[in-house]
Amino acid sequence: MTVAAAEPSVEPGSFALESKLATALGSRTAQAIERAFGYRTVGEFLSHYPRRYAMRGELTALDSLPLDENVTIVAEVLEVRERPMRQRRGSIVEAKISDGNGVLVLTFFNQSWRQNELQPGRRGIFAGKVGSYKGARQLAHPDYELFDDETPRTVDEAEAVRWAQAPIPIYPATSTIASWQLAKSMALVLDGLGRVDDPLPAEVREARGLEGHRRALELIHRPSTEGDWKGARRTLRFTEAFVLQTALLQRRAALRSHAAIERRPTPGGLLERFDAALGFELTDDQHEVGREIAEDLASAAPMNRLVQGEVGSGKTLVALRAMLAVADSGGQAALLAPTEVLAAQHVRSIAKVLGPELSAELIPTLVTGQLPAAERRKALLRVAAGQARIVVGTHALMGDRVTFADLGLVVVDEQHRFGVEQREALRLKGRTAPHVLVLTATPIPRTVAMTVFGDLDVSTIRQLPAGRAGITSQVVPLAIRPAWRSRIWERLAEELALGRQAFVVCPAIDQKQAEDDGEPVEPAEADAGPAATVIATLAELREHPQLGSARIEALHGRMAADEKDRVMRAFAAGEIDVLVATTVIEVGVDVPNASAMVVVDADRFGVSQLHQLRGRVGRGGVPGLCLLVTRATPGSVALQRVEAVAATLDGFELAQVDLELRQEGDVLGARQSGGRSSLKLLRVVRDAELIGEARGHAAAVLEADPGLDGHAALAEAVRRRLDDEASEFLSKS
Repeated sequence: MTVAAAEPSVEPGSFALESKLATALGSRTAQAIERAFGYRTVGEFLSHYPRRYAMRGELTALDSLPLDENVTIVAEVLEVRERPMRQRRGSIVEAKISDGNGVLVLTFFNQSWRQNELQPGRRGIFAGKVGSYKGARQLAHPDYELFDDETPRTVDEAEAVRWAQAPIPIYPATSTIASWQLAKSMALVLDGLGRVDDPLPAEVREARGLEGHRRALELIHRPSTEGDWKGARRTLRFTEAFVLQTALLQRRAALRSHAAIERRPTPGGLLERFDAALGFELTDDQHEVGREIAEDLASAAPMNRLVQGEVGSGKTLVALRAMLAVADSGGQAALLAPTEVLAAQHVRSIAKVLGPELSAELIPTLVTGQLPAAERRKALLRVAAGQARIVVGTHALMGDRVTFADLGLVVVDEQHRFGVEQREALRLKGRTAPHVLVLTATPIPRTVAMTVFGDLDVSTIRQLPAGRAGITSQVVPLAIRPAWRSRIWERLAEELALGRQAFVVCPAIDQKQAEDDGEPVEPAEADAGPAATVIATLAELREHPQLGSARIEALHGRMAADEKDRVMRAFAAGEIDVLVATTVIEVGVDVPNASAMVVVDADRFGVSQLHQLRGRVGRGGVPGLCLLVTRATPGSVALQRVEAVAATLDGFELAQVDLELRQEGDVLGARQSGGRSSLKLLRVVRDAELIGEARGHAAAVLEADPGLDGHAALAEAVRRRLDDEASEFLSKS
């Protein structure tokens, strides 16, 4: 990257946070930054905060630097020498730098002039990718900047001391743009930045003792003391929480301002008949959440409620009771499922639970993209005429040809699997705003729910229905116990001998396709080898001597819909003993006779995903067994994830563990809300109390000024804080 100082800029103070970055830095530098980080405006660039600060007298622990990672370090030159290359013409300059303990080698090819710069005793910042050569850590062709070149040319001793003591911002950098190049560009932007209105109301800022926004931006990027950047971070962290909570609460109020049809069950109607025919008692949590949903449905404002619950806690039953209440009022309910396998199973299980009489009245109807043409036409006619009171489908429900007579309720199953536009397309099919019920079996810590789903009411089901036999989980650490591999399939055979069935889950279909149904395979450790695949594992199991008579089939996302449905029906009917699958069976698949779950390369799945997979067994009176097979090395975060899952069946506890292990660097996540909307300084585990306080302040502001008409800077910050896709996410969740 060419430093922006060489390019003409505008007059100081002539651009704002929403100005194009090219206006401040010139097109060449701005394009390099956009390629590296995606930033297009001044405000986005200024939110690229330093990840840490170094001091000119501070050295870095070189012996702790990770291999194959880009690093920025402060160190001192010990020696420098030039030697000829052995295999070809030219020379290599090698400089040794040290932190006082470890030593790192810098290598430069055919650059003799480096000897004149890298003199012993000089200190500076060095950046590059850490490699290894003959057992020694090295940086090949690193970027660097020596401190001596910056020494103030002044006789003012006080100024020299200030320069020596000023913290050096170390930015998240790339192989093409070094930290100090970012720092120089930041200085140019700050020099040219005009007035910045503070999104924090004066009374909030003063009550918390925070800096003004413009001052905080200056101090976080160009601090003179440690106290400068710490105070700036405190201000900007609270501002981030406050702006985000304002956006969520404002959206929450906007959603509730729409008119919806009140949906109440009729005496002696569908819901009462269903409840009377149930052969079991609802749990206390199901009763309580059902009451909350009933109150929402009876309101003239549309319901927007998230129901989170443990795997197998009965969320779908709660949702079905809501559908029946809507059907009692003459409306239709649409259930959006993430996969065709799950959609088809939902229709079968709903029909089974309803019984023949209610099913005949409600006509549960499946709508998917791969239905035969004639069957699809009939389904669409039933939906348009209002005969189908319960409609279950995949993304096909959002198609232009799908129309509803009176859509009163939208139920989104496993909401994290759907994009913004898909959910909105279904919501708009109602003549009036339909009620919306979102289900997730991925428990969400309170602070995440408050941060990400702050515009939804949240209900929780923790209790499991009575009669569950439970699940035993066991880690199989092949890096430590390689001999245990043969025992995995022996243990599987023992379960089959008892007349039970089993799942074997792999992260990939084959070596050509390492993902399935849009769920990415997590990167493995460097020495773990390629991911286990369905194709290879299927062949291995069919050849295993103790599984020779077992009926073993595959299930994955590349199979045709009718073939997937055939396999799942056969497995549910007990005609298949072992299903070798990808995460296509992660949610909703319910086969009570399935007792064993083997997850191969379990370290390639997230904590919540492993918990979901494990929930496919132990669902009836048959005890469940989950073997988490991993090649992760001892002490690795990957192994910690797997061990955390084995240690507890509490999904809420695991969600918190997952959050802490991942450092929740992207809570809003590119998958749901756009890459630039991830949290910057805010951390929902660490800052739970701060988020709650920010929400309280935001609520008070919105109560007095719902439209933010008197808070123009805050309104602009809300708009600027989220990119277009993230704004869509908030408005349509």
